[in-house]
Amino acid sequence: MKLFYGQIDTSKNKVFIHEEEQQHIVKVLRIKDGEEIYVTDGKGNLAFGKLLLEGKKAHLEVLNIQRDQSAFTPRLHIAIAPTKNIDRIEFFVEKAVEMGISEISFILTEKTERKNINIDKLRKQSIAASKQSLRFHFPVINDLVKLPDFLKTVNPDHTLVAHCHENLERIPLNQLPHLEQYTFLIGPEGDFSEREIQLLADHKIRATSLGIQRLRTETAGIFVAAWNYNKMIN
Repeated sequence: MKLFYGQIDTSKNKVFIHEEEQQHIVKVLRIKDGEEIYVTDGKGNLAFGKLLLEGKKAHLEVLNIQRDQSAFTPRLHIAIAPTKNIDRIEFFVEKAVEMGISEISFILTEKTERKNINIDKLRKQSIAASKQSLRFHFPVINDLVKLPDFLKTVNPDHTLVAHCHENLERIPLNQLPHLEQYTFLIGPEGDFSEREIQLLADHKIRATSLGIQRLRTETAGIFVAAWNYNKMIN
């Protein structure tokens, strides 16, 4: 399947292929006029048709539109502190998206060393990973927010925090109940502070253990995404 990103007007049966995608089709992939391609809007709609080339412009002769493709369940939202080395967080985003994550938030904690991220670049990488893995629902990528502000938005009934404080009670990951959605908080290099752990407890956020090994921030995020992906396919 040759999948591209664009806008789909289901009421008028029209599709607009995004400008960057048109350039990729014409200049990089050199797809021939008349070839069959697919276009998704990342909102669950999928259009199929023939490519029409007009100079450097690429259009779609729509043959069929499939509406409201099923989204992945359970839904997974990971709130993660960006790593000092941005390559690590970019790797996490790519792999988590490939494994069906629904939403990613970036949280600013007491020990977070990176205070700024290029959110537009991460969103573009998310779109690329979504197309690569043939996703028709693209994940939401949220900007950096302070931990206390993020906690105001979560439902503690399906929210958990993964931390390394072994002296505190933590539920093993394989003992968590089956839910329709999960939100996981992953701390920075150096983990959450004692004060932040207390703040999480005050918000009734339960703690979970990811096993006996100490994992890097991005590895913990990928591990949770893989755990949820296994639930999707089984």
